[in-house]
Amino acid sequence: MYKTLLVPVDGRPRSLRSLAVASALAERWDAHLVGLFVQPNVQIPSYVRAEGSAVMIDELQRKMLEDLTAQAKARFDEGIRASGAPRTEWRVDRGEAAVVVARHARYADLVIVNQTDPDDDMGSGFADAILLSVGRPVLIVPYVGDAAVKGEHVLVCWDGGREAARAVTDALPILRAARKVTVLTVNTGAGPSEVPGADIALYLARHGVKAEAARTPAGGIDPGNVILSRAFDYGVDLIVMGAYGHSRVREVLLGGATRAILRQMTVPVLMSH
Repeated sequence: MYKTLLVPVDGRPRSLRSLAVASALAERWDAHLVGLFVQPNVQIPSYVRAEGSAVMIDELQRKMLEDLTAQAKARFDEGIRASGAPRTEWRVDRGEAAVVVARHARYADLVIVNQTDPDDDMGSGFADAILLSVGRPVLIVPYVGDAAVKGEHVLVCWDGGREAARAVTDALPILRAARKVTVLTVNTGAGPSEVPGADIALYLARHGVKAEAARTPAGGIDPGNVILSRAFDYGVDLIVMGAYGHSRVREVLLGGATRAILRQMTVPVLMSH
């Protein structure tokens, strides 16, 4: 069971989406919820620097950071007040956001972040960077649609790779509680025609998870889009999958399941790398 949850928070309203999910899960699992605000590097306009003394500029930076921290704390308090999470903790740190979150994630079981909103370039690439650096499962909350993690019907994406195996193991607490689990393999025609979906379903059965194996051809479509299409067809409320089974450079240049899911997800996705 997940006993420590970490959720990065800032002062923007969109923080409430991941906070709502994290708080509900903390209440469901009787877990400790850690809210983390990473203070940014405050940029002082050049005309202020030209006219102000070093002491004045330092004081201005301090005041700006205080305001940003207070806004983030207010957002955190608002989010946990709405859910009733049993045990919470507030942390403030400073540095490069993904690096700082990764450091705090070493002592958590699950990290909850928001999907990058394409209309909000302040968070561009954050979820992507977190996936590659934290060493923990990451639950990504979509910026549109139903964000709640009901865990009633979970879709497990299986390709027999290392990342998929880690994701399955990382998701066991959720899978055990699910009403239905479907293990989906997508045959791209690029490798062996038989992917052992039945084998991982048997593995899950030994852990008390009742899972059905399903297999679908890609038909020339990007596997990520196939997964999203099947998730809609099956009516799932959570997707579990490995992240970046190929090199990140290859996925950036040629596309891939991870990038497609990160761009177009409409239900929460638990990813492991």
